[in-house]
Amino acid sequence: MTVLPVRVLPTDATVLRRKANKISRIDASIQTLIDDMIESMYAAEGVGIAAPQVGVSLRVVVIGLPNEEPFALINPEIVKRSGTRRLFEGCLSVPGYRGEIQRSVKVLVKGLNREGKEIRLKAEDSLLAQALEHEIDHINGTIYIDHLETMDDLYTLEELARMDADGERDMRSAGATASRPGSPD
Repeated sequence: MTVLPVRVLPTDATVLRRKANKISRIDASIQTLIDDMIESMYAAEGVGIAAPQVGVSLRVVVIGLPNEEPFALINPEIVKRSGTRRLFEGCLSVPGYRGEIQRSVKVLVKGLNREGKEIRLKAEDSLLAQALEHEIDHINGTIYIDHLETMDDLYTLEELARMDADGERDMRSAGATASRPGSPD
């Protein structure tokens, strides 16, 4: 397995902002890509990563929640979503920042697993729900900062640390983000 470099804005906007191509055949190259993406996600201390974030414009995402086995989704799409919640979110492709954005409470996603079997995932009010929306956004050329209501909702990590120390940040919404840096990516 290979650790692939994570693409970042603004340098790699071309691949990050492009809608990724659908995969028609799951072959050895896709299996290698999945393995490399999992390795790259863990090396970057993320909880998910999409193929465009490693420079590959294909509809593949991997998610590795804390204390759970990582998994891949090929050609995933959100079938249904409901409810809204405000969360602090970060991204491996926008290092050093977190933004307060709105995500769904419930999501239903369909896609293929790495063996090509169709699967459906339901997630509600969890890091998994957030990660699924975040990673599927990536394969559609959307970055979490596109969901900011205003640039005032984007903070440096230093600003957030200072806000935490001063008790200024709502810890309930901040707690929805994983403990690893760069979450949910």
